[in-house]
Amino acid sequence: MDSEPACKFCQIVSRALAAAIVFEDSLSLAFLDNRPLFPGHTLLIPKHHYETLGDLPAELAGAFFTNVQLLARAVETGMHAEGSFVAINNRVSQSVPHLHVHIVPRRKKDGLRGFFWPRQPYKDDAEMQQAQSAIQKALVAASNP
Repeated sequence: MDSEPACKFCQIVSRALAAAIVFEDSLSLAFLDNRPLFPGHTLLIPKHHYETLGDLPAELAGAFFTNVQLLARAVETGMHAEGSFVAINNRVSQSVPHLHVHIVPRRKKDGLRGFFWPRQPYKDDAEMQQAQSAIQKALVAASNP
């Protein structure tokens, strides 16, 4: 598997770095952002190291974005959100140079405006585990209609 040893996300894929994983298949891995906009803020990454969306091979794009769609539904359901915000940064504002999709639960009047997003860590491990569990349960429910 193509990876960059210094890349934090490649380290999460290899389990050298811990993360609250909510989803994994042969192509991708999803985990909770450790400084979320809101609880349940999830990052989906390809397991192979691709720096930007433009670097993702075209033959993987469909399957990768099927997972984005699945996770957007699961985050909304699991976090009892009214909607979601799905975004990708390419280089600018990309804190880790590994393609990642932000899937953020949203509610009306949640305070998120424009592109100024104050990020905060989870209050404690219990809050992170609760969000992790809620999304995982929603994924199971979505997989078994």
